[in-house]
Amino acid sequence: MLVIVLENAPPRLRGRMAIWLLEIRAGVYVGNYSAKVRDYIWSQTVEGIEEGNAVMAWKTNNEAGFDFMTIGKNRRIPLEMDGAKLVSFLPLEDDGQVL
Repeated sequence: MLVIVLENAPPRLRGRMAIWLLEIRAGVYVGNYSAKVRDYIWSQTVEGIEEGNAVMAWKTNNEAGFDFMTIGKNRRIPLEMDGAKLVSFLPLEDDGQVL
């Protein structure tokens, strides 16, 4: 199983993803492909993401049962600790407003 989520992606990239994957919600694509095809789809994502961001998750043989990778600016970033991949949150940007 392969899942890709696109945010703020250009329409050209969203159309390209729809060629390979089923868009089950706006910006959420699913499919079931080999590692070679998955890598090709991710390379197309990296090439076309522009100012947006994306995450790709897929089933694999590890303790968690899945792996993932991201591209683009997002508060959530992957972090590996003791062999386990976790998600870390970046602090909110301080733009002078009182939180």
